[in-house]
Amino acid sequence: MPELPEVEVTRRGVEPQVAGRLVTGVEVREARLRWPVSAEVHRLAGRRVLGVARRGKYLLLDCGGGSLILHLGMSGSLRVLPAGTPAGRHEHFDLLLGDRLLRLRDPRRFGAVLWAEGSPCLHPLLAGLGVEPLSREFNAGALHALCRGRRVAIKQLLMDSHCIVGVGNIYASESLYGAGIHPATHAGRLSPQRCARLVGAVKRTLNAAIRAGGSSLRDFVRSDGRKGYFQYRYAVYGRAGLDCPACGAPIKRIVQGQRATYYCARCQR
Repeated sequence: MPELPEVEVTRRGVEPQVAGRLVTGVEVREARLRWPVSAEVHRLAGRRVLGVARRGKYLLLDCGGGSLILHLGMSGSLRVLPAGTPAGRHEHFDLLLGDRLLRLRDPRRFGAVLWAEGSPCLHPLLAGLGVEPLSREFNAGALHALCRGRRVAIKQLLMDSHCIVGVGNIYASESLYGAGIHPATHAGRLSPQRCARLVGAVKRTLNAAIRAGGSSLRDFVRSDGRKGYFQYRYAVYGRAGLDCPACGAPIKRIVQGQRATYYCARCQR
């Protein structure tokens, strides 16, 4: 599913094309997404899109006095297209912006189109989210504080959105490899020094994925329709049985929290 890099790539692609545009209408072809499409979206006509922000895996279109909250779910993507472009299968929502439109495609319908009055960060879906991993607030001290006394595996903590937002399964595995930390290590056992290594690895991994346009494993495409290519740079994810790029040992696969985890038993301790 789209993780933080894919959502940030989408935000960067969408914002220059929609910011400052007047909303001229809304088309909802399928309201039955993960949560029903907010009825309030039909009142957006006449509002102006002031900017596009991201919180975790949510995109926030500031429309003045409120925000349109978009989530790509497990298989969604956003495209900016010329007005009047015929809708294809699984293309459930259009935000009309004069001579162009913003279209949500969501084959599995796990995405969301919601409206939040006032600050979107007070919406129930966003209010309990943890620290942004690319922010200054995510540092060695903050991570060590989150880990202190916790017996949960560090990979599970990285993926807990109440602690850290947006670091999904792929990037948690890649970051732990980059930090040389075994994914099953109890979070509470990490020293401040290892926390500093992991923070650095998370930031490097996420930024590298953003520069590569994200990962396109199934449905994800950027706002211009192109695929990301970070999947060709994975060190461990999806490479069970293949050689570790650093030491040559075979990459291992285990299951944690019903999700596949990949790691090198020699490089990660």
